[in-house]
Amino acid sequence: MFSKKLVSDIDVKNKKVLVRVDFNVPIKDGKVVDDTRIQAALPTIRYLLDHGAAVLLCSHLGRPKDGPDPKYTMRPTAEHLAKLLGKPVAFSEECVGAVAEAHAKALKPGEVLVLENTRFYPGETKNNPDMSKQLAALADVYVNDAFGSAHRAHASTEGVAHLLPGVAGFLMEKEIKYLGQAVADPKRPFVAILGGAKISDKIGVIRNLLKKADLVLIGGGMANTFFKAQGYQVADSLVDDEALETARELLKEGSTHLRLPVDVVIADKFEDTAAYKVVEMGNIPDGWRILDIGPETVQAFAKALHGAGTVVWNGPMGVFEMPNFAQGTFGVAKAVAESGAVSIVGGGDSVSAINQSGLSDKITHISTGGGASLEMLEGLVLPGVAALQDK
Repeated sequence: MFSKKLVSDIDVKNKKVLVRVDFNVPIKDGKVVDDTRIQAALPTIRYLLDHGAAVLLCSHLGRPKDGPDPKYTMRPTAEHLAKLLGKPVAFSEECVGAVAEAHAKALKPGEVLVLENTRFYPGETKNNPDMSKQLAALADVYVNDAFGSAHRAHASTEGVAHLLPGVAGFLMEKEIKYLGQAVADPKRPFVAILGGAKISDKIGVIRNLLKKADLVLIGGGMANTFFKAQGYQVADSLVDDEALETARELLKEGSTHLRLPVDVVIADKFEDTAAYKVVEMGNIPDGWRILDIGPETVQAFAKALHGAGTVVWNGPMGVFEMPNFAQGTFGVAKAVAESGAVSIVGGGDSVSAINQSGLSDKITHISTGGGASLEMLEGLVLPGVAALQDK
């Protein structure tokens, strides 16, 4: 299933290995507040250290606008990684250029260096050949273990892989195996659950899953657009008006296996203190808006998930950041965890919901990539993977 060379397929002893990791993690007051993505990269980092490599790590963090911005420095991730590894981790104030090259040159086998944010350089997102060359100058081998960025053709995710022998890390392999398997050859029945705010972000995914899945369950803000496309009044609910015609087409394509909520939780304001009530679809008074799926829908979705072979979930069922509108998302999380299926959860908000509900140990695979997991579910080729060497 996974056709690319792995880090374990090559000799890394006494080599300098540049690893593209996904350390794009939330940081508050200079401290990492959620290290899921850093933890996910540990198997590859530890393997390289155990096999005598000098390890250079590069990643982006946030979306710095105009060059370097102290708010987005990688330094806190280096400090956090040192704690996890139980050994010193060096930090380079630059990602490419003379400072980075001096750091790389001094790095010995068994040592780790974290480079500064790749997006402090405009050449990164432009996949600039000069930036790729400068990155390649730091190492002998390239490993891509950043699944969360593999859908981007950037200098550190794609460009450099053409200049150094490029292989996949263990996280990349695991992600592609689970998500690729779900699309190519799922254990059936295959049930997909899609939520989140807008349809337009997920048209390709819905289309592909309508062909592949036995059932597609829709919740979250995107369900409102389907409701409006069916002629329901949705009052002040969030609607993706430009996608109404597409929603009508998708309803036709999925006439037998696309399921929408049967009841919803509505509120008179977009805040947790708002007055709220559960109503059946079609009874939404003026001035109110849909903020969650209702209890009958949670039951119906749970029934659809019971006995499934494969479940893929991407996107929350409501505004789960507000406790009064989190019941739908947490109810679905519980149903996924109890389904007995091979369960794959992707996308930041769904992952966050699974973690908050304390059910993460009951999920088969929690993906570290939002956009990348969506593109895999859409059946697209990820540039960061395509550029690596074949087995």
